[in-house]
Amino acid sequence: MPNVIARVKIVADAEVMSGDPCIEGTRIAAETIVMTLKAGHSFERILDAYPTLPPGGIEAAIVWAESLGIDWRP
Repeated sequence: MPNVIARVKIVADAEVMSGDPCIEGTRIAAETIVMTLKAGHSFERILDAYPTLPPGGIEAAIVWAESLGIDWRP
């Protein structure tokens, strides 16, 4: 069986968080993660604050932000 790396997606569903883009399988808005990073918080602090954030969730939010031209760096 090949190694499979699960990729976390950013999804928008009108019935979840009013359609705001969220980390797949959660109610955590991608923008929340991006703004938290921009405020200078570490990955570890974000993971502590959002224990339901899946592995790869922060990276997915970064990719989402970059695809929209949103600067996520402090």
